[in-house]
Amino acid sequence: MPEDVRVTDASPCPDPDTPSLQALTDRCVQCGLCLPTCPTYTLEGLESESPRGRIALARALDDGRLAPTPATDAHLDHCLGCRRCAEVCPARVDFGAILVRARAGQRARRRPGLRQRGAEWLAARPRTLSSLLGLYRRAWPLLPSVARSLPRPPAQIARETEGSEGPAVAVFTGCVARVYETGLHVAISRLLGAIGQRAVFPDGQGCCGTLHAHAGDVDTAAALAARNRTAFAGVATVLTLASGCHEAVAAAVPGTRDAIDHLADHADALRFAPRPERVALHLPCSQRNTVGSDAALRGLLARVPGLEVVVLDAGFGCCGAAGTQMLTDPTRAERFRQPLLDQFAASGATRLLSANIGCRLHLGQDRAMPVQHPLELLADCLA
Repeated sequence: MPEDVRVTDASPCPDPDTPSLQALTDRCVQCGLCLPTCPTYTLEGLESESPRGRIALARALDDGRLAPTPATDAHLDHCLGCRRCAEVCPARVDFGAILVRARAGQRARRRPGLRQRGAEWLAARPRTLSSLLGLYRRAWPLLPSVARSLPRPPAQIARETEGSEGPAVAVFTGCVARVYETGLHVAISRLLGAIGQRAVFPDGQGCCGTLHAHAGDVDTAAALAARNRTAFAGVATVLTLASGCHEAVAAAVPGTRDAIDHLADHADALRFAPRPERVALHLPCSQRNTVGSDAALRGLLARVPGLEVVVLDAGFGCCGAAGTQMLTDPTRAERFRQPLLDQFAASGATRLLSANIGCRLHLGQDRAMPVQHPLELLADCLA
């Protein structure tokens, strides 16, 4: 895949039917039902840290009634993009679209910080990112703890292709997951083989663009979407493994499905050996509020004899990873993560499962516990 992202050529023209920011925010009736669901409002107790408060800020900044200040920018920066507010909104306000528009306005007048720019640049260039993560793995034992922003990447595992006689199903691998999820790629190959299908990993694919869109860089997000659309052209089914990537991939590539939902549809063909173990299940915001595959995942885990599942629900409703916030504001992200780590420690579980790569990297900073994608455990349990 080319390392350069040529935004000018790949970005689509603005859609004249797309609602303006004012039209999107006007749908909010200020009822306040979103406030108890919002992690940042629960943490701070401030109206400006609530969905309703951010909608008012975005509207006032957009129409010029309010001048931007470091305080107004901070309130918009703090949003985790969890979309819990949208799930309970009676007016069906599209808060995700509002957040992207508001941050695009921020980006036009305020340059992102160095860590944000670095993360975006590397995510759009997966070969360079993979090489740097390989160096990071080798240097890990020598690095001070302050320099360990991410868990140590695992040793690389060769991909397997099983069920070579069955229909091919393409797998989206994304950017950072290329290095951190090689074990998961083996797992999805085994699971697909168990249902008579074959995993393929098309060349040319790259970052889904969610990281860029959530930071207001809609042009690069569109360019990355176009790249993935080309990489998966002609493919009937594309499976996503990270819940945080799913929405962007599905918008760009027809035939996209969450891998958990896909396997749940073929669950009767899966046979699992007994596994007498207690595991902790973390349900990412993107899985619950965007993909909706949490029920399918619970159903698959329930098919493993002897497996006891404890759902982690302590704290504020979000682990705090929030794309790049775990890198750009680690102290604040830690405040959201710690209650979940405390609950895990008290649960008696032997491992933590989470279906989003960003959440696993954030939670996995506590190196005392193994953190896996649920499909890795299910593959290990195949009879």
